[in-house]
Amino acid sequence: MSDESDATKSSKAGKGGKGGQTARPEGTVQTAEGEQRSARRPGTRRPGGRTARTRAAVRDAVLAGLSAHGYPGLTVEYVAEHSGVHKTTLYRRWENVEGLISDALDLAGEDSWLPPDTGTLEGDLRALAREVVDAFTDPALTASSSAMVAAGFQSERAAQALRAYYTERFRRCETIVERAAGRGELAPAGDGPADATAATAAVDAGALVRAACAPVFLRLFITREPVDTALADQSAAAAVAAARAGAFATSGTVGAVGMGGTCGRVGDTDAAS
Repeated sequence: MSDESDATKSSKAGKGGKGGQTARPEGTVQTAEGEQRSARRPGTRRPGGRTARTRAAVRDAVLAGLSAHGYPGLTVEYVAEHSGVHKTTLYRRWENVEGLISDALDLAGEDSWLPPDTGTLEGDLRALAREVVDAFTDPALTASSSAMVAAGFQSERAAQALRAYYTERFRRCETIVERAAGRGELAPAGDGPADATAATAAVDAGALVRAACAPVFLRLFITREPVDTALADQSAAAAVAAARAGAFATSGTVGAVGMGGTCGRVGDTDAAS
């Protein structure tokens, strides 16, 4: 009969492996020096609670830093000071500035943004293109939005995160084209219902939605020309006309649907770009 106390038994229950080594908590790895570290990759997180608040605070500090200093001037020390999160924690979870920017974009992509629904294809695309214009011209939004895009030109990791962000945005926008197809809006003028069904069945929705925003992005980041709502409206009208002419048909015919992709405000979990 054992006369070990419950406390002693409990202590032994925490031992395991050879030589009575203490069992490592789940989700950790043992380093060469014997230190236990998290096995989660940088930037990963458990949803909700303090972790969610920490991510949000870090995201806000990253956006503020990019707006004030640009990618070259953003430092982990700046994010620590402005987020209230210790520098050691930032290095452990995000590794470096690239990890911080990448996670800020990941967090932005987890929002509940939905594309416009005005009742017509051209109305939806016009509203979408205007959102892009607003995101990069509104004084309250433009600094952080532009800084995120600029970071994508200077860091491959940031570029990958930016691509993923907009890929998801454009994917959500496919519903604009699907709704238009259901209304028969993409058929050339004069076609009957059967022709309308065949025409809309082959439209590459992602390409069409991108085309409505592309002229705005071209002026913003390539030619550096002014953008306004008139440009947004013109871009949307041109995209609709091109779609009805078969410019976005898949498989070389006007008739089978390939979907592709939206435009929300970069770095914001609530607004759209």
